[in-house]
Amino acid sequence: MTRDRGFEHPKEPAAVSGQEQRVGPEAPAVAFEDVSLAFDDHVVLRGVTFRVRVGRLTIVMGASGAGKSVILKLILGLLKPDSGVIRINGERIDDMTEVEMMRVRDDIGMLFQESALFDSLTVADNVGYKLYEETDMPADQVRARIEEVLGFIGLEEYIDRMPSELSGGQRRRVAIARAMAARPRLLLLDDPITGLDPITAKTVDAEILKLRDLEHITPILVTHQLPDAFYVATHEVQRQNGRLAIVPAGGRKSEDTEFIMLRDGQIYFVGQAEELLASTDPYLKAYLSGWFPPLVP
Repeated sequence: MTRDRGFEHPKEPAAVSGQEQRVGPEAPAVAFEDVSLAFDDHVVLRGVTFRVRVGRLTIVMGASGAGKSVILKLILGLLKPDSGVIRINGERIDDMTEVEMMRVRDDIGMLFQESALFDSLTVADNVGYKLYEETDMPADQVRARIEEVLGFIGLEEYIDRMPSELSGGQRRRVAIARAMAARPRLLLLDDPITGLDPITAKTVDAEILKLRDLEHITPILVTHQLPDAFYVATHEVQRQNGRLAIVPAGGRKSEDTEFIMLRDGQIYFVGQAEELLASTDPYLKAYLSGWFPPLVP
């Protein structure tokens, strides 16, 4: 067994559920401790344990039905585990009431599949919805924040358009702006790239990197799109001559992304991109080689 980055797991993947949590001086953004959940006789998660460090990107992947989206719903408190403990920023949430969870959700942004924008509202009203409806922020300050986040994603000129006037990639980026408008520390992204063409998908990838590297948000990305997952795992955003550039991640920044692979309701692998690509585990090799072009030979 090796110990690194707060996890204890074998170099060659195996089921690592039940691993002990080691919490450092800063509480992890998310911590699951021996979490299990079943729907009637169908077990979805079995003794899942992991933690997400503040300011790092975590990519959750696995076959359909492995429990990826269920993990996001547990973090949001939309589902309760049958057993185990869930903590957000050091605060236990699995035994909270709905009223208590509303306070915790104030610090969580969520990007749903297919963006889920309100078709009857303008881009501005979509982005500012939570601020208008759930805060006492003056309208002029809300408008200023809307302009700020749309500028961040490069869509400030679309502020008064309707969602129907936007492309698919633009709608995803507006959804990202809406998720970050209230300045959450934790951002959940549920398959944000699915259905987009490769060029448009890269614009969404860039926004995820900007959120981590410039806004210092902690993103948790659930995805089936492995090429994009490895792209965000191996790149970073830097300021160069007054402009933003996406470059290969180097030094410690290359360690700011962690992969979690689920299989049969358990954690099968935890590690960084190079560890995943170098693995000789048959299941992981089969999973990675099923893409075109293949990620591994």
